[in-house]
Amino acid sequence: MKINHLTAAEENLMKLFWKLDSFYLKDAMDRHPEPKPHQNTVSTYLKILTEKGFLSTEKEGRIFKYTVIIPFAEYRKFLLKELCHHFFDNSGKEVLEVLLDENLISKNDFADYLDLKIELKPAKNKQPDYEFANEILKTKKK
Repeated sequence: MKINHLTAAEENLMKLFWKLDSFYLKDAMDRHPEPKPHQNTVSTYLKILTEKGFLSTEKEGRIFKYTVIIPFAEYRKFLLKELCHHFFDNSGKEVLEVLLDENLISKNDFADYLDLKIELKPAKNKQPDYEFANEILKTKKK
């Protein structure tokens, strides 16, 4: 699934839509914080977000029900990859250095994360295959 960039206004509305997951225009208007945008504005953005592939529509009588297609976690990964690609030459190490230097993640938190991710698995001892050696060493039958 290809993810497109969102404008700031689209992103703000999507934050609300991600919380709702499946909704009608009226639900979005009711849940939008003050100051509420005009209903036509929200309706226009719903059309744009549907065209961009973030929402799907299902007609129910005379109204549409909207459902989020691209989850928030996927969009967040997309943004992080774009940031890494455009500003850090695809270097995760450089991203990590900035996160640690700017105290956006503490060294202790990072160390704890690594401790959780590293699993020590017992080594699997594979029995050697002696088939070839047995063939050579096999005594000849008379």
